[in-house]
Amino acid sequence: MSNAWRSLLLRNLSRISSRTPRIRTPISTPGGGVLGLVEIMKRKGFGVSKGAFLKVSESFEKMGLAKDCERLKEMYFLNSHENVVGRMCPAICKILRSENESEESIRKKLDELDVSLSSSLVVAVLERIGQYPKKASTFFRWVEGNPSFAPDGRVYNAMARVLGREDCIDEFWGILHKLRNLGYELEKETYIKVSDRFHKWKMLAAAVDLFKFAMAGSDKPSVHDFVFLLKKIVVSDDLDLNLISTVVRTFINGGHSIKGSVFDTVLKSLKSVGKLGECDKVLKAMEEGGFAPDSSVHEKVVIGLCNAGRLEEALQYLDNVEQAGYKLDSKTWEILVQKHSLAGDLDKALSCFNKMLERKGSGDVGCAFEVLVNGFCQKNKAKEACTILEKMVTKKNVKPWHSTYKFLIERLIRQGGIKEAFTLLGLMKSHGFPPFIDPFIDYICKSGSVEDAMGFIQAMTVKEFPSRTVFLRLFEGLFKEGGMMWRMVYSINVRVPSATMLTS
Repeated sequence: MSNAWRSLLLRNLSRISSRTPRIRTPISTPGGGVLGLVEIMKRKGFGVSKGAFLKVSESFEKMGLAKDCERLKEMYFLNSHENVVGRMCPAICKILRSENESEESIRKKLDELDVSLSSSLVVAVLERIGQYPKKASTFFRWVEGNPSFAPDGRVYNAMARVLGREDCIDEFWGILHKLRNLGYELEKETYIKVSDRFHKWKMLAAAVDLFKFAMAGSDKPSVHDFVFLLKKIVVSDDLDLNLISTVVRTFINGGHSIKGSVFDTVLKSLKSVGKLGECDKVLKAMEEGGFAPDSSVHEKVVIGLCNAGRLEEALQYLDNVEQAGYKLDSKTWEILVQKHSLAGDLDKALSCFNKMLERKGSGDVGCAFEVLVNGFCQKNKAKEACTILEKMVTKKNVKPWHSTYKFLIERLIRQGGIKEAFTLLGLMKSHGFPPFIDPFIDYICKSGSVEDAMGFIQAMTVKEFPSRTVFLRLFEGLFKEGGMMWRMVYSINVRVPSATMLTS
């Protein structure tokens, strides 16, 4: 209710209450007194404010006007602000939805309603007519031209929600700039609703511009809003790295910091659309926006490139970041070695391992070396793996795991390299590992030669005396096999005179 109507209503009340109670003023007759004034207000589209209602009803009660008080209550609830909106909104919308009506004709009909505008009424109309942006624009221009009403922030936000679409984008930005120039803020509801629409219609550039606009206000988008927008950009059909830089820069300039977990989310999004191989480019774009990655983030990029099959780029990336001073975990190198091995590029796998030795030293390379050895063995190159192992142990101080020795011995014997396997027994001993003799005994007893047996015994000899345990295990195996194996027992006894004594 406007101040003019409120003053008029209270003046009527004052005039009535100043009269003697015995003289009943016909205030409930049409056009007469307070209730008549309320009827006029109703036709003009006004309601009675709560303050005026309480004051007038209190006076009615003091004057003993019980029936009039009840009538006022009824009229108050029927003509309250909410009811005015409820009555006038459909009437306005009906005019706006008229087909083949010119804007001039629509304006004329709206003027004839002689309605008193309020923010709630205008917002209600815009929300109901929002699916027809041209009709909404016609109404809004009429509202702006009304000398008795000045749109506030609620109204501008409601209009922005209507115009936030591709076919009204220029008008949308015009409303937002007008909103800010008048000192109003973009509401959270407006940002969410319009940005969701932009995402749905793949208007990413507009979504980023809206994000920038919102970040310049007092009610800034949240971390969730930032991450959501970033994810939408990276999964788009055409990856726009400039948009990524802009969003990151805007968020950081707004007083926020970006944690490494945000990049984890980005990686998951890239993987979901088969673009994991773009992770290095995305990180670079984020860095240009001000994001400062740590070593763990760079490790994830290397792994991401490996998983995407970009092994050359992964190695180059790893080389560059370590030269830049980042210390990446040994597991990153292990994955590179593994991926090259699985891809069948054993030379590149070996090259990666050698670079790892240069950067990390030989202290923590056991896992990577086992992966390398396994790669060679999978390609039936156990003998080459054995040669590499000997070189790494004797010249580069690499200490293979016990499991690496055992695995390689089994593969050497299976691939016809028992003589090469003998050399590993001494190396195992030098590293403090117990000898792995089961594969040798099984092979010699089933299909080996006297030379194989003698080579095995010699490899297990300490200070010119073969191991008693080895002899016992070997002879037990030969006796168990029987047949021609007796000849091998005889030959061993002949060549190693101490054998009889050791086994007796």
